[in-house]
Amino acid sequence: MIITIDGPAGSGKSTVARQLAARLGIPYLDTGAMYRAIALKAATAGIDLRDDAAMVALAEAADVRLDCGPTQTRVLLDGQDVSEAIRTMEVSAATGFVATNQAIRQILIQKQRTIAVQLGSVVTEGRDQGSVVFPEADVRFLLEASVEKRAERRHAEITTDGKAVDLNRVIADLNDRDDRDSVQWAPLLQSGNAVRVDTSDMTLDEVVQRLYDEVERRGRRSVEPS
Repeated sequence: MIITIDGPAGSGKSTVARQLAARLGIPYLDTGAMYRAIALKAATAGIDLRDDAAMVALAEAADVRLDCGPTQTRVLLDGQDVSEAIRTMEVSAATGFVATNQAIRQILIQKQRTIAVQLGSVVTEGRDQGSVVFPEADVRFLLEASVEKRAERRHAEITTDGKAVDLNRVIADLNDRDDRDSVQWAPLLQSGNAVRVDTSDMTLDEVVQRLYDEVERRGRRSVEPS
């Protein structure tokens, strides 16, 4: 069974996807990590993010691999573990440019589909999983939350890691990313295309339970690992 979770940055989809996958006992596929890895590689190589030809060549040459488990995904870039390095604010800001490059998206989409076929059942999250990558997914979710709530969550994550960042900067970053990314999940807003869940006033446990109940309702037997 393929379960997709889409939504804007900070809506909680990564954490929810990990916990839902763990509860279902199937792998979690963090597709956003692949875009972050390309952004990190570009930064390391000093490539201009607006140089489409150079960025596509970089993405084609990059060896991005995901070690998918039910609770986390290890990200390997050209043989090195970059699971932590791709989570900085700088990489987050650059990832939006990578994600809007359609040629790069096609390269990574094919990788994502291949991984899903190999794994059989996955919980996958991103910004176009249910609309583009897996349009025939068994269950498609769209998580939403106010930008203020999302900024609070992202700010807490960053400061917990010992990094100092201004909350207003986080809000500005999320607004910029929303402007670029919203078109990717727009198809899911059409009636009946996804289960919409506003997480603004929900606890993590409540969100995971809401999604789990929906998967159960649609037939738990289909989720059993192959």
